Amino acid sequence: MPENFEIESDFIAEQNASSAATQAEDFDHLARKLARRDIDIDAIVEKARGLRVAIPSWGVGTGGTRFARFPGPGEPRGIYEKLEDCSTINKLVRTTPCVSLHIPWDKPDDNNELAAAAARHGMTFDAMNSNTFQDQNGANVSYKFGSLSHVDRCVRQQAIEHNIECIEIGQAIGSKALTVWVGDGSNFAGQANFRRSLERYLESMREIYSAVPDDWRLFIEHKMYEPAFYSTVISDWGVSYYCARELGKKAECLVDLGHHAPNVNIEQIVSRLIQFGKLGGFHFNDSKYGDDDLDAGSVKPFQLFLIFNELVDADGIEGFDPSYMLDQSNNVTDPIESLVTSAVEVSRAYVQALIVDRPKLEEAQNACDAIAALAILKEAFTTDVSPILAAARERSGGAIDPIAVYRASGYRKIKDKERPATKGISAGIV
Repeated sequence: MPENFEIESDFIAEQNASSAATQAEDFDHLARKLARRDIDIDAIVEKARGLRVAIPSWGVGTGGTRFARFPGPGEPRGIYEKLEDCSTINKLVRTTPCVSLHIPWDKPDDNNELAAAAARHGMTFDAMNSNTFQDQNGANVSYKFGSLSHVDRCVRQQAIEHNIECIEIGQAIGSKALTVWVGDGSNFAGQANFRRSLERYLESMREIYSAVPDDWRLFIEHKMYEPAFYSTVISDWGVSYYCARELGKKAECLVDLGHHAPNVNIEQIVSRLIQFGKLGGFHFNDSKYGDDDLDAGSVKPFQLFLIFNELVDADGIEGFDPSYMLDQSNNVTDPIESLVTSAVEVSRAYVQALIVDRPKLEEAQNACDAIAALAILKEAFTTDVSPILAAARERSGGAIDPIAVYRASGYRKIKDKERPATKGISAGIV
């Protein structure tokens, strides 16, 4: 068994050969069906090939809950092994060539060495993610009662310096964005002054913003609750938008699909942020009860489609360039399989949105014909675009059936032998 086993392109091609005939038959059938709606299937395939979604470095490790974490076999023990797994995902789906790092979880000893390792795997780096929701080894002060909004200037300064360090690491490895999420808030009424907390947050963010390079973007991520359960400082898209507007052009809002109140109309929030010129990007996942961080499209695929319907509708607007990333905690599944599945489902929602008959939809909207408008959306959503997704992957060197190819390779079993388990692994958000 070779060290650092990888799934080779020849193996993927061999596995594709066994599915080629069925794929061609399904593709031709869908091509004829779409042609009746004047849709060029090959044009849709090319757009699907161009979609880019970043993988979170922490996502390739097993996550957990407040109660327990059950490590899986062959877990990556550090950033270089995480890169191996991220590269494997991209080889299979071909839409995930970027990795988003979380500091200090992924802090490298040598920035140049990390950049070179990523290049060897054909990967680049997406947004940097700071961590001020956990106390780190050697920290002088604690984030127990907040970070960027803390009443103690020393705590705020430590959090500011950490974010600036993330920017410096990002510059060295080729990143172009910083995502700031804070767990700041309160668990009891009266514990914090809402107004002053936000003022302190903005004061801290202005210092971070001044360190953001001109060709970078600063993403502000909101969350309704958790770990603070009574209030959070950046609680919703309105507060996020206000802060982004106050900070300046480089600051934008990031939408995590699990960070909203139950049943919130996320697609409308997306539309509003597009309209206001402040939609920075997404953390894609899914949920049933709260911020579950489940696989994208596993619970609410129609909602994911409706979000992409807004994104496709906004294509062509000046300055519109949202960043996409998966953000999930894989507690009971093989993380690679879950991330592959999520990448496919994001592509599915995107392609379904591409085949919406927009002229007819606008006509129905202008006629106030609610049933016709819904039917037009449902026609696209219920179309099985799997042959398009498979063709996009195959034409880019990926797998027609990525999960089947992954399992046939024996990757997980081999990595279990290559990576003996070590105590204290903390690869996922718990």
